Amino acid sequence: MHAGGWTPWAEASFETGLLDSGDWVASWVEPQQQDASIERWSIRDWISGGGPDSPPEQRLRPPQLLRQSFVARAGLERARLHATARGVYSAFINGVRAGDQTLAPGSDAYEQRISVQTYDVTDAIEEGENIFGMALADGWWAGRLGLTGSSAQFGTRTSAIWQLHLTYKDGTTDIAASGGEACSTVGPWVYSDLFVGECFDRRAVPHGWDRGGFDDSGWEPVIEVGRDYGALRPFSGEPIRRVLEVRAKSIVETPAGSIVDFGQVIAGRVRLLLRDTTPGQRVVIEHTETLAADGSWFDNIVGINKDQTDIFVAAGGVDEWEPEFTFHGFRFARVRGLSLPLVPGDITGIVIASDLEQTGFFETSDPRLNRLHENVAWSQRGNFLSVPMDCPQRERAGWAGDIQAFVGAASNNALVLPFLSRWLENLRADQLPDGRIPIFSPRSPFDAEAASNAQGVGSIVASAGWSDAIAIVPWTLYERYGDPHVLEVNYESMTRWVEYQRREAVRSLPDALEKESVPEDRRDVQALLYNAGLHFGDWLTPSTVENRPMHEAVDIAPALTSEFVAPMFQANTLTIAARAARVLGRDADAKDFAERASAVRAAFAAEYVDALGDLPVRLQGLYVLALAFEMVPEVARPLTAARLVQLIAERGYRLDTGFLSTPYLLDVLCDNGHREVARRLLWQSEMPSWLYEVDHGATTIWESWDAIAPDGEVRATSLNHYASGAVDDWLYRRIVGIRPLSPGYQTTAIEPGTDMGLDRASGHVGTPFGRLRVEWQRDAGDVVVEVDIPHGVAAVLRVGGAERVLDPGSSVHTLSL
Repeated sequence: MHAGGWTPWAEASFETGLLDSGDWVASWVEPQQQDASIERWSIRDWISGGGPDSPPEQRLRPPQLLRQSFVARAGLERARLHATARGVYSAFINGVRAGDQTLAPGSDAYEQRISVQTYDVTDAIEEGENIFGMALADGWWAGRLGLTGSSAQFGTRTSAIWQLHLTYKDGTTDIAASGGEACSTVGPWVYSDLFVGECFDRRAVPHGWDRGGFDDSGWEPVIEVGRDYGALRPFSGEPIRRVLEVRAKSIVETPAGSIVDFGQVIAGRVRLLLRDTTPGQRVVIEHTETLAADGSWFDNIVGINKDQTDIFVAAGGVDEWEPEFTFHGFRFARVRGLSLPLVPGDITGIVIASDLEQTGFFETSDPRLNRLHENVAWSQRGNFLSVPMDCPQRERAGWAGDIQAFVGAASNNALVLPFLSRWLENLRADQLPDGRIPIFSPRSPFDAEAASNAQGVGSIVASAGWSDAIAIVPWTLYERYGDPHVLEVNYESMTRWVEYQRREAVRSLPDALEKESVPEDRRDVQALLYNAGLHFGDWLTPSTVENRPMHEAVDIAPALTSEFVAPMFQANTLTIAARAARVLGRDADAKDFAERASAVRAAFAAEYVDALGDLPVRLQGLYVLALAFEMVPEVARPLTAARLVQLIAERGYRLDTGFLSTPYLLDVLCDNGHREVARRLLWQSEMPSWLYEVDHGATTIWESWDAIAPDGEVRATSLNHYASGAVDDWLYRRIVGIRPLSPGYQTTAIEPGTDMGLDRASGHVGTPFGRLRVEWQRDAGDVVVEVDIPHGVAAVLRVGGAERVLDPGSSVHTLSL
């Protein structure tokens, strides 16, 4: 409104995808030639130039091409394509690619939900006959996945469905839908697989296949396989796109090929310019995250069927090629088979990721700390690809334990609410009828069968810490973005999980007690604790894996810590459930969950905490979690914190915390009066430590602290695993000093970390109210603090015991230290 009265309404409009199954008329269609095409050569055959003699389980099949004509009348106003696949696809209208996505529809819990993409294809439509084309590959549906690299985990045959809505200026609408009139053929790919890589034969491209006038008489009719729309969901979150390009830093010629260093571990593929080729010439591109200590080629990915190798078969002349249906985790590429020497301009690293808005910035006076932050940001980018993966080379699974540890850090660096809300939809879809939350999502039928037939950690379906992601992730998102909807949609799954924990607590005792005659009063205490069964525990606790073969070491932390970790996360999740219930106005639930959380903490203290604040197993991680989750009575907390400091000192001020406890380590020390110990851990350069990785050339966060030994020896493990990068959240909150005090940063404390060994630091985060920026610099005995506070945020500046209320907008403040 202005002085003259109300202004006119602004014109605005929006569109939706197909929201209801009644909006669909199309049929799912399958290409016919899929079964026969499995008898293709294996990747090893193609690399070596051999023949089709590999065993069937190693053989791969090519993507298919689909084609269908439709007619558009005069007077077209807009055209929207709705499409998806059991597999991954690229769609075209008259030879024009629909949208700029790649690997659509992405990874989903396909049995319950399949994402549908909607594209504006108006400009590609011509009056008269038009051609819809689709290239369809195995992707996450039928390709190799997970730790085992096994194929066809959701299905053995790919299929697709599409519906093109043509709206005309006279208000009428036509629909061109997939059905029996479509046809298909084997494409120019010999094979394409997410794990194995892609082999593309330029000579086999049927030029013009996705345009009018093409002779498709040799193509076969597709198979209509029904009109099942129950799993179709409009795509949410952000699509996968090519988000960055990375240039080659160096090229070294070796007898085995040209080794290209891109200077940065990424997830993606390479685009190759071929300046001179002959028909049938085969160019091989291999990928790895690291070289051996002597600079020779090193494959750091353990597991079968994970070759990370792409092959291009040339048609002759000048060409350019980038794989279509695969991606790799790599810093180095080895190229062989070229006619001319490779130069930097011939090869480009293409970074692919879910296209999240980057909202965070962090920089300090110390280059090593800046590199640590950059490593976290690169690991986040490389692993936030359709789902929050654990690593982009070996498993590519949506491990719940990793993301619950990292969600706070992730929310600083990018707008992750839509992306993680999409993953939570999959996690809820994968929840078992008894309330268990699986350890990763999406979870395939193959995963379920494999767990039922396995022993040890391979048999774990739900685990403390991992399954608690159903509470931790939504609550952290609510804290950072202030939107209660994320609590509302996950509340039922959250409560079903805590009810499962309660039933298991009543039903089971830890193995050691099962063999004893337990007094009734102690059994009553035990009946409150979810402390039995097999869990991952504080996974990869450094002292449990050092100097041991990994296949032996991985069982040690679960055996030592599971009984204690599980009830600690039980209490934490009950507390989160109580808080969520309170936000949602479910006061009775809030009271019940809060009382149960208190009961679990009291039972834990009675069973496991002695008068000196000690725990049965003296590992740093258990003490960290006990303090972080308030499992120790108030009177004993100083003693427990002192024991933690003693354990840290005994390790030479090196951390000894696993996946679950590391995110809480530095905060626990700061909150219990040991900021100097936190500072020493942060700046530690001996392994295991964050800066050890930086000093040894890391450009992402490693899975294992000793992935590269002090002598340069490289272990076959992932160099791009973001979980331990959870420290980045601490850097924003305790170094830059941006500490949200209420959901969505509505109230925020600015507390510069001037005692952490730095001269200056700056950073900003995105909030629902706008960008919140802090920059501080020490100046003799003072600190100068610049802030940008968005309107709607109530902020207070705290330095050296002084407190100052900050007005919205930009301001500069000088305070004494």
